[in-house]
Amino acid sequence: MTPRRAENANVCGVTAAIAVIDGKWKTTLLWMLESGPHRPGELRRRLPGLSEKVLTQALREMETDGLVHRQVHDVLPLKTVYSLTSFGRELADALAPLSAWGYRRLEMITEAAPVS
Repeated sequence: MTPRRAENANVCGVTAAIAVIDGKWKTTLLWMLESGPHRPGELRRRLPGLSEKVLTQALREMETDGLVHRQVHDVLPLKTVYSLTSFGRELADALAPLSAWGYRRLEMITEAAPVS
């Protein structure tokens, strides 16, 4: 999904919302940042398989969309910390029922799986 679709007034609200969390890592990053501010290195260590380039790109897109705040502390070496904005917390709250539905679905699949 292109970033411009999130800004197009001629799409439904769900499409506009999904556009800002589109991608493999954004929902996980949103979930992790719900617990409080994190440095990029912390996020990478907790998410094996996430490259520094993709992490930086996702966080920058989330910052552009108003979901995260990037704070750079003026110390050497530079210390960068990411946290959710109030808009990002609002999105996380809106996604909570969808997350609960997803967990129920996973339980249903697990219960229906044949036992070998």
